[in-house]
Order: sequence, then C-alpha cells, then structure tokens
Amino acid sequence: MRPKAELHLHIEGTLEPELVVELARRNRVELPTFDVEAIRARYHFVNLQSFLDIYYENMAVLRTEQDFYDLATAYLKRSGVQHAEIFFDPQAHLIRGVPLEVVFGGLHAALKDSDIPAALIMCFLRDRGPEEAEEVLRAALPYREQFIGVGLDSAEVGHPPSLYRRVFDIAAGEGLHRVAHAGEEGGPDYVWEALDVLRVERVDHGIRAMEDPSLVARLREERIPLTVCPLSNVRLRAVPSLRDHNLPAMLDEGLLVTVNSDDPAYFGGYVEDNYRALREQLGMSEAQLDQLARNSFEAAFAF
Repeated sequence: MRPKAELHLHIEGTLEPELVVELARRNRVELPTFDVEAIRARYHFVNLQSFLDIYYENMAVLRTEQDFYDLATAYLKRSGVQHAEIFFDPQAHLIRGVPLEVVFGGLHAALKDSDIPAALIMCFLRDRGPEEAEEVLRAALPYREQFIGVGLDSAEVGHPPSLYRRVFDIAAGEGLHRVAHAGEEGGPDYVWEALDVLRVERVDHGIRAMEDPSLVARLREERIPLTVCPLSNVRLRAVPSLRDHNLPAMLDEGLLVTVNSDDPAYFGGYVEDNYRALREQLGMSEAQLDQLARNSFEAAFAF
C-alpha cells in the first residue's frame, strides 16, 4: 500500500452504520431502525440532496465530546493514510444544540492522541448563507490553534462561491488556509469564482474544470491542487460510472490532482478503496497511481 495523504474527507461522513447505532443507544437517540444493514441499505442516492438528507439524519447521534472523539479516532485508525486534513461542519452541530467547544474538544483530542499527523479544516454550509458563516467563524476564533483552514461545502447549485467573499477575506486575515467545493455540481464558473473571489488555495472536486481549457491552463500553470473523490462522484451521479471518470485526462493535462474518499461511510470506500477502484475499474497504471499519491503530499498544507 503506497504512502498517501487524504485532503478531502468530511469527518461526519465517516459515521459508519455500526457507530450510528452505538452512539444512538449511548445517547438515547431514536432512529428509524437500529438494524445496521437496514441503515446501510439506505445509502443509495439519486443526487447530492438525497445523500444530505440521510447524512444529517444520522448526524443526530453526535452529542458529546466522547462521540466526536470516537468518530475521529475510528477514521484515523481505518484511514490507511500517513497524513490527513479533515473537514468538519460546526453549523450542522450548532443547529442541533451541540456547542462549538464540544465539537472542537472531541475532534482535537482525537487528533492529539493519534499516531497519524492530522489537522482540521472548518467548513461552512453554503446553504445556510454567508452571514451565518461569518458568525461561526468569529465564534470559532478562540479555537484558532485547533484548525488550519476554512472550507465551503454542501450543495453547490444556487450557492455560488462569490457569496462568501467577506468570510473568506476574514479567514485570510487570520492566516487560515482556504479551500472550497466547486466544479462537481456547479460548472467551471464556480471554480473561477472560488479562485478569483475566495482566493482558495485548493479546489475540492473540480472535475468540471475540464470543460474550460483556459481554466485547465490556469490550474496547471499555478499548480492549484484539486481534491478529486472518484467513488463519491459515481455515487452522487456526477459521472455515470467510474469508467467515465475524467481523472486520467486530468493527470494527462498535468493538473495537480489528488484522490480522496469524501464521505467514505456513504460512498463505498476509504481512500485505498478509491485507489483500488481506479486500478481495477478505470485501468489506471501503477505509475499513475504513484503520481496521485505523490501529489497528495505536495498539495497538503500541514505535512
């Protein structure tokens, strides 16, 4: 197994059905079912929104510092990576009444106790608007030493990156790294906005950038990383099948692309499963996979 880093991983998306049930029982949270396989059977999505509906429903079991600690620890033990930069969504917990100190406390403790070097990136839920994003960033600044950057996630369409200029400017002023989901659902224009308006240092997903040759040229010339998530793209119907994925073409264009698992509990595998699928289903060579692994360390902020 080749050394690799993971740069596009939502910690809430590592919530395996077994842990959902365990935490629900611990916290006395009612679920539609406590059958692990029945929960797993629901993981068939027609689009991003259908995924998010189940994603947030399961997240209700996360209540205490110990829950967040157990969640992050389980991922780090299972990840198979040598470095991880982990997304988390504080708004998804705040709206359920879970305080920031609980989220930070559990996640930070898990990272400190792990043998795998890892860092946190705090993401804003774009569907909740830029004003709330700014409020959350300001509320998180007392924990500034516990996260290295900010990101922008959730459903792209209808929530262009440019809406978040102010909060990303504030983050930049605090010395935080900046990333954003763009170019999975949204077109190349979303990637342009992420680069020009938010001044991101990495683009999360970015597969639709290939539709714009001038954008491809810029990404190549500026060595802007793209954190691609192949199995996720298939499960959310961004591409018809893995055999149709444009990752090999992105490599051929000289782009700094990396492979990541996104929400592995929901999308059929962790990062090594993505590498295996690229080899077995897409026919990528060992040399290409080695290049992707090397890219992951070049693209990392904290490695």
